Amino acid sequence: MTAQYIFNGFVSGMILALPAVALTLIYGILKFPNFASGAMLTVGAYLALIFNVYLGMPLLWAAIIGSLIFALIAVGIDQAVFRQLRERTAITLLVCSMGVSFVLENIARFIFGNGARSYDLAIARPKHFFGLRINNEQIITAATAVAAMIVVYFILRHTALGRAMRAVADNPSLAAVRGVRRESIVRWTWAITGTLTAVAGVLAGMDRAIDPLLGWNYIVSTFAAAILGGLGNPVGAVIGALTVGVVEETSTLFIPPNYRQVVSFLAIALLLILRPQGLLGAAKIKK
Repeated sequence: MTAQYIFNGFVSGMILALPAVALTLIYGILKFPNFASGAMLTVGAYLALIFNVYLGMPLLWAAIIGSLIFALIAVGIDQAVFRQLRERTAITLLVCSMGVSFVLENIARFIFGNGARSYDLAIARPKHFFGLRINNEQIITAATAVAAMIVVYFILRHTALGRAMRAVADNPSLAAVRGVRRESIVRWTWAITGTLTAVAGVLAGMDRAIDPLLGWNYIVSTFAAAILGGLGNPVGAVIGALTVGVVEETSTLFIPPNYRQVVSFLAIALLLILRPQGLLGAAKIKK
């Protein structure tokens, strides 16, 4: 039984990894924690729902089209809202992202109502492997999350865009001197994070019912994962997400499932006290 909980935790962690990486990318480039990531996840799930349920597309194509559309929406949100506040403090941008979160959530509620919805998926028997019960949704989640993380890693490490993103994250002024256009990098960052959160929304919608509060079920765990790995460190965000997923899932052996996010709250509190930079983050040097 414990092995099943650990496996389920790894799959849950893979869902968390995508918005956690998106959160840490935004923090690395724009230096503020994007509280709207949960609502962005919700909207991504609903966009795929439109193409899958209402237009009759297979979920794969619905997810691809919905994610690309939301990438454009994320860039539009940045241009309409965050660009005007680019030079403000991180607290100002955090509060602004809360407002964006409430707007996105209530747009979804206004269009789709408060009722729970689900994707049009074929029913299949779960597979049994070494005593583990593995359903098709878990296989799809694991394959999609791993593929997405490989693509993001390749972009960050082996492309000119990735090098420019890392340069802006490390030193925006020096990057500008070297000819890196910060606004272009910011737009690409929002496009990538919008795609990641939309894909995460589809995976979350496969795991549970879709409703306007879908993203709220993940926001605390997402922040815990990003903080655990070290804000601004995408690899750390993935490790943090897997850790949080496993710990939350196995904690249900001892506490009611409805209280498992208490584990994430405790992780955030302890890390902020004992190691604010996270497990893989670098401590800031104060002059």
